[in-house]
Amino acid sequence: MSIHHAVYAAFIFGVLSAANAAVDPIPAELGSCVQTRIAQLGTRIEGMPDSGDSVTYSNGIYGVSYERVAGLKSSRIGDTVVLCLSSLPQDCPKGDDRGKTYTGVNLRTRQGWMLPDSSHMCGGA
Repeated sequence: MSIHHAVYAAFIFGVLSAANAAVDPIPAELGSCVQTRIAQLGTRIEGMPDSGDSVTYSNGIYGVSYERVAGLKSSRIGDTVVLCLSSLPQDCPKGDDRGKTYTGVNLRTRQGWMLPDSSHMCGGA
């Protein structure tokens, strides 16, 4: 099992028992989780279906991918998601906080994904 799969398996185990996760705030510390809902599903670039996927949660966090995200395919607006802060960018210019990665699991479908909050890391384009 790869490290990614092991982390993901541990995350799923935690999510399935996360009944008391905070509702709708933003996870601030690495590994912290919140319960939120899917507010919007779309493509990375509006009107371009092959540009990748995006998701916006009711707590305002945005996730984006250059690829299609399998776990989002069966998700619907309003679905409850447990969202965890899974990585933080390093050595970023002051004021540029792009590049946080969040791991989400849809509690209805039990499918998950890991997405950054921006198409570019801090200090990038």
